[in-house]
Amino acid sequence: MPWNLKSDRPIYTQLMEQIQIMIASGIFPAGSKLPSVRELAAEAAVNPNTMQRALLQLESNGLIYSQRTSGRFVTEDEDKIMQIKNSLAADLVHEFLFKMNQLGYDGQHTKELLEKIMREEEQNG
Repeated sequence: MPWNLKSDRPIYTQLMEQIQIMIASGIFPAGSKLPSVRELAAEAAVNPNTMQRALLQLESNGLIYSQRTSGRFVTEDEDKIMQIKNSLAADLVHEFLFKMNQLGYDGQHTKELLEKIMREEEQNG
C-alpha cells in the first residue's frame, strides 16, 4: 500500500491512520511483527523520529505493542482491531455524507443513489 501523505495535517497523524488501515485491512494481521521504525520510515519517506512518534501513539492506544528485543507487533485483540476498523469506516461515512450534503443531496436522495450504485456494482460483478 503506498503511503499517501499530504501537507494539510501533521504527518505523524497521517502515518497513524495509514498504519491503522493496514492493520484493519489485514496487510499487518493480528499478532504479526511490524517492520522496524527505520524500514517503515524509509518506505514512507519520512524522518524516523516522525514514524517513531506515530508508532508510540498507536502503542499507547493498544493497537500495537513492543517486545523489548523483538520489535513491535500488532495486537492479537480482534475486538480492538474491529473497533479501529469500525471507527475508520464511520469516519469515511461521515465524510461521504458531508460531501453529499455539499452537493445538495438530502439523506433520502443519498440513500437512493447509493442503493442504485450498489445494485449496478452487484450486476457488474
